[in-house]
Amino acid sequence: MIEFADVDAAARRLVGQVQDTPCLASRTLSEITGAEVFLKFENLQFTASFKERGALNRLVLLDAGQRARGVVAVSAGNHAQGVAWHARRLGVPATIVMPRFTPSVKVERTRAFGAEVVLHGERFDEARTHGLALSAARGLTMIDPFDDDAVIAGQGTVAVEMLAAQPGLEHLVVPVGGGGLVAGVAIAAKHLRPGIRVTGVEVERFALVRDALTGERHPLGASSIAEGIAVDRLGERTLPIIRQCVDEVLLVDEGDIEQAVLMLLEIEKTVAEGAGAAPLAALLRHPERFRGQRVGLVLSGGNIEPLLLASIIERGMVRSGRLARLFVDLRDVPGALAQVTTLLADEHANIEQIRHERAFGSIGAQRVEVEIVVQTRGAGHVAALLARLAEAGFAARTG
Repeated sequence: MIEFADVDAAARRLVGQVQDTPCLASRTLSEITGAEVFLKFENLQFTASFKERGALNRLVLLDAGQRARGVVAVSAGNHAQGVAWHARRLGVPATIVMPRFTPSVKVERTRAFGAEVVLHGERFDEARTHGLALSAARGLTMIDPFDDDAVIAGQGTVAVEMLAAQPGLEHLVVPVGGGGLVAGVAIAAKHLRPGIRVTGVEVERFALVRDALTGERHPLGASSIAEGIAVDRLGERTLPIIRQCVDEVLLVDEGDIEQAVLMLLEIEKTVAEGAGAAPLAALLRHPERFRGQRVGLVLSGGNIEPLLLASIIERGMVRSGRLARLFVDLRDVPGALAQVTTLLADEHANIEQIRHERAFGSIGAQRVEVEIVVQTRGAGHVAALLARLAEAGFAARTG
């Protein structure tokens, strides 16, 4: 098991090589959650993820022969970019193995950092097997995304910076995939501030670490919007550290993650990927665990697909009532629809979409049900719109 001295040495190696990202208080999130919330903005790293830290620490420790032969990593996301970027900076040849399903934007971004990208396998385990084969055949050094002492030590530098910036923190909340980040953070935090609590956060669909700690059994999912922590194997190096140093691992669901991503965007004006928003999701779902404490959340990354972010925003607006779908029953005569749209305009509801169904309707040939999507101020405004439509003689419902 690595010790704080390993994390401290990593911190000295990384000075000036990665960003010492801000760790700032959030007044609004503190009011919402009942805890005093501080955010560690690892999404501001150059590759938008903490993964740079462990990757760089491992690369710096290569001997001359290993540097000359090069390295290989297996990743479909942040680890790939962290290894590729810093390998190029250090002049180390890098090969990144990615599953074939990896979005093209991530493949091209990794190539842009100078790495050779090999697409192999439909599943991550197939890609990993191929990466190990390349390592053996070419003499490349494998840089594991989490199950490596130097990687764990590098990730622990997050806690060193957090406690230097905010020494009064009482509780750190960290996303958990393979466990490299939470293991490193826990080692550093427990040394620097004995008595501090460290809580990990997993998604219910990938609860391997919690299950290993508690004996519970959660079914393994196929995917998650928190793809950075959707890991299907336990770390041989990380799990013992987590058992010894991490106080608890909490679970959140997909809806919790969506809500947290949207809140960070709206309140903090920062983009967090699903894994990066997991700590805030835990505060929102389990507020009693944190109320009244000075809590540091690690926003581990900000690499989220634009279309996914757009979907999360739209779904969040629906949940909050700011985007509503109204079904209005009206007579199929000239001017009826104009009356409805005029009424909605008078009530300051902005119409986003109208679907006027005649041929496939089910309410009779002389009537029509119109589906109207409107932007509103919230659930109260939607209720007022329904009441106003009823007063005008229109049967209306949401759906």
